[in-house]
Parts: sequence; structure tokens; C-alpha cells
Amino acid sequence: MKKSNDSSSQGTMLWHVAEVKISYRNKRPIKELPFIKSSESAEKILRDNWSNDMELLEEFNALLLNKANYVKGFYRVSRGGVCGTVVDPKIIFVTALKVLASSIIIAHNHPSGCLKPSNPDIELTKKLKQAGQFLDIQVIDHIILSPVRGYFSFSDEGLI
Repeated sequence: MKKSNDSSSQGTMLWHVAEVKISYRNKRPIKELPFIKSSESAEKILRDNWSNDMELLEEFNALLLNKANYVKGFYRVSRGGVCGTVVDPKIIFVTALKVLASSIIIAHNHPSGCLKPSNPDIELTKKLKQAGQFLDIQVIDHIILSPVRGYFSFSDEGLI
């Protein structure tokens, strides 16, 4: 922040602050965007966009959807270590708001291959769902991916 004197304001200090710009650009027509029909189609899109080291590091990602479940974007929220990564809800929802997403699908991988959600996974899902309700952005699923094969869907299991 920069402070300056402005003689036209009778000796009052002016504070210059950073300008914030928000942008989202999609160059494809909506009918060309991937469409989520089920947890299976979400898994395919997630795997197609995941990093190549799913068996080494835990990663947390989000699919940002419009009202009709077309994927507006894929966002890599965080990458961590072998058994965890930090997930900041503010980062997820500022991104969802930026693209005017109506809903999101959150996802992370378990490098161990275990598909059972941990207690922190369950608590984070509840927290994100509550935050989404406040912002009118529905969290429609949380998917855990195994690096080998398979996935766990909170929605399919009635946990969301």
C-alpha cells in the first residue's frame, strides 16, 4: 500500500490499494463441455485431469459445474505429501464464485489405495457442504480416487 499527499484534498492522506481483477474465460461452447451424469462420469473427468503421480502424493481438486452439470472448469486446490494435503475452503469457494459455478464436485486421492474415507475426510465434506449452502453453491459429491482403480463417492453412499 502506498501513501501519498494530495493537495486537492486539503492535506488529507490518500491510500492507494491493490486493484482486484476477477476473470474466467471459456472459449468452448457449452455443448462441447464435459457433462456429469453420475459419479462414474465425474471419476473419468477427474482422472483425465489429475497429476501423473497419484500413487505418490495426495492431491485435492474440484470440478466447477454450471446449473445443468456441465463442467466449467477443473481446479487443483492443493498438493501435499504421502498421507495428506491442506484444503482451504476459501480457496475452493473463491474459485467457484469466480466462474459463477452453481455446484462443485470435490475430490482427492489416497495414495495408499484405500478407498475408505477418514474422519477428517468426512468432517471436511460437512464443512464444505455447509459453506456451499451459505453461498448457494451445492457440493454434489466428494470422490476419493485410488491410484490403482476404483473410487468412493460420498453421494453414492448417501454421505452427502
